[in-house]
Amino acid sequence: MGQNTEAQDWANLSKYQNENTTLQPVPSGQKRIVFMGDSITEFWSVIDPDFFGGKPYVNRGISGQTTSQMLIRFRPDVINLKPSLVILMAGINDIAGNTGPSTLEMIANNIFSMAELAKANNVKVILCSVLPAYDFHWSSGKHPAEKVVSLNKKIKKYADANGILYLDYYSAMVNEQKGLKSAYSNDGVHPNKAGYKVMNPLAEKAIVKVLSGK
Repeated sequence: MGQNTEAQDWANLSKYQNENTTLQPVPSGQKRIVFMGDSITEFWSVIDPDFFGGKPYVNRGISGQTTSQMLIRFRPDVINLKPSLVILMAGINDIAGNTGPSTLEMIANNIFSMAELAKANNVKVILCSVLPAYDFHWSSGKHPAEKVVSLNKKIKKYADANGILYLDYYSAMVNEQKGLKSAYSNDGVHPNKAGYKVMNPLAEKAIVKVLSGK
């Protein structure tokens, strides 16, 4: 006993609890799409709100989260919202060691488990590449560049083998050092508005393709 609430709520299930409860039904003819991820997802609707405005998009990103935490909250924050599609971008915080050491296989397995949970509940899936990163300002010396390349290969291989669309943000945003282009980020990890403007049309194209079944 004596633990604080934050320690007990390791996966931050409480963050979107009220919003999940009060989420309005999707208007007729529209299909709900949940964006699941970490700070890169969470900040997207803050930095570029026009992308989310007036659309049946639900942002369920939580800053700092690893795939282990997302897997725990995948049911309340995704499946229970009954979306047609989930867009999953995760793994960079695992590489940074935010919740302890993780092998690339552990990270990939958590991502695959979320994809399988979605498919088992008739939710279509888009698996996103992890964005490039050369170093972490909050966790330096982790040498993420090559790890991101390897993790993306695992994600793409799984997506291809399971008929899931792999959304490649990485190729459009990487620089010569296998980091994030400086024009697209102020800290080398998180996109700025210019970065999100690169991601927006790639996401829209993927959404249309998956929902149309083409």
